[in-house]
Amino acid sequence: MSGLVQHASPVFHLSNFPRRPFSEVVENKIFMLHSTHKHALLQAAASASSAADYSGEWVDAKTKQRRRKIAGVDQDELLDPTLLADSDSCFCEFKGVIIHHKVCDADPQAEKPLENQAYSQLAHQTKTIGFPMILLHGFGASVFSWNRVMKLLAQITGSKVLAFDRPAFGLTSRVNFSEQSSPSNQDNTRPLNPYSTAFSVLATLHFMDLLAADKAIIVGHSAGSIVAVNSYFEAPERVAALILVAPAILAPLSVTKMAKRNRLWKVEGNQLGRYDQIQEESVNSNIHENPLIRFCKILSKFSQYIIGAIMQMMKRTANMLKSLYRKALSTILRSAFAVMLVRMIVDRFGIAAIRNSWHDPSQITEHVLHGYTKPLRAKGWDRALAEYTAALLIDPASESKIPLVKRLDEISCPVLIVTGDNDRLVPSWNAETLSRAIPGSCFEVIKHCGHLPHEERVEEFVTIVEKFLRKVLGGPEKQGMQAASSSVY
Repeated sequence: MSGLVQHASPVFHLSNFPRRPFSEVVENKIFMLHSTHKHALLQAAASASSAADYSGEWVDAKTKQRRRKIAGVDQDELLDPTLLADSDSCFCEFKGVIIHHKVCDADPQAEKPLENQAYSQLAHQTKTIGFPMILLHGFGASVFSWNRVMKLLAQITGSKVLAFDRPAFGLTSRVNFSEQSSPSNQDNTRPLNPYSTAFSVLATLHFMDLLAADKAIIVGHSAGSIVAVNSYFEAPERVAALILVAPAILAPLSVTKMAKRNRLWKVEGNQLGRYDQIQEESVNSNIHENPLIRFCKILSKFSQYIIGAIMQMMKRTANMLKSLYRKALSTILRSAFAVMLVRMIVDRFGIAAIRNSWHDPSQITEHVLHGYTKPLRAKGWDRALAEYTAALLIDPASESKIPLVKRLDEISCPVLIVTGDNDRLVPSWNAETLSRAIPGSCFEVIKHCGHLPHEERVEEFVTIVEKFLRKVLGGPEKQGMQAASSSVY
């Protein structure tokens, strides 16, 4: 044991280590501790920095991922609408807007003898109609909505069928109307709002000129029906017939009472006028005889003058408040907040609205979803929808016109209204009431069908349209009557 100690003692003996002052040893220890602590802090800071960088990258990735998809459509690389065109797409410029449209002509082979006798008879009969047709899509739709029926309708009419994308929809260019109508614009003339109904009406008439047609059949679906009816009132002599599919036009509440009242004033207006004239003459004769009555009449006129002045002042105040309200609402609807809200609504409810438009959503294919969401790849689609909403709510031109509902009984051209029995967006009972408000209109309901009869029930829809056109425009005599009636305007 002592040997072991003696053997080990030289190894650990203090004499084997170099001797240094005590202060130098302490100083080195302190330096080593300080260096170790500083190194630990640097390592911790580096770890925290890398963690923060990773967290920031993760948040940015999640934000970009959230921003990248709207209704399943990539939003990173939005394209010019012309780059999204199909092989049969056409574009034309109208009042500064590049409008996307498609034209389908009657199949020349339909005029040849066919093995199917019924179909050959149909091809022979189509020659007698001869009016082109213009198709107007609804809100959120586009030319794609008419793809399944365009060629069939062209064969029925024996003429061209044209469908175009209204501004804010489809592949029509998105114009920034806020910049055009800004006070900084040197031109004092206020341009026509491309997102207004008036613009779509003029575009409809423009495409009639493009087809070199004096008259055309106008077909409107949902909100497109509003454009169709307004096009009739703009140029009734150019509309051969109106076909309204699931029309988003609010029908009057009491059609019967309104019609009776109009007939009463038309038939008995002269008699009522003569009766009022006789009463006024008898009252005037009594006034000359009684001074008290004369004084009361003067007082009554003075009171009416005062009340009229107050009413005029209130009307001016109301107009001023309405103008301020319109400007405030316009600013809000054209703001970045409104654009963000549009994106949120489309992302959350866009696909659901498409599925809700069908009676049987299981029939909706990926091709249909792609066709409806394709315009979301166009540049400026979100701001254009915000502009369209602003024009729909605060268009000053619409206030100066008589409401559409009060003019329905003035429509004199043939009208067909088609709806589905299971339309969840525009109830069929509204379409039925609307048909009663339009004199002589035809009303058809397609069973087991939703808001899109021309997509969901193609055969039934085309058959109903064909039957209607044969009835009102099919024969040469009826076309002569149509031409004679158009010369009256």
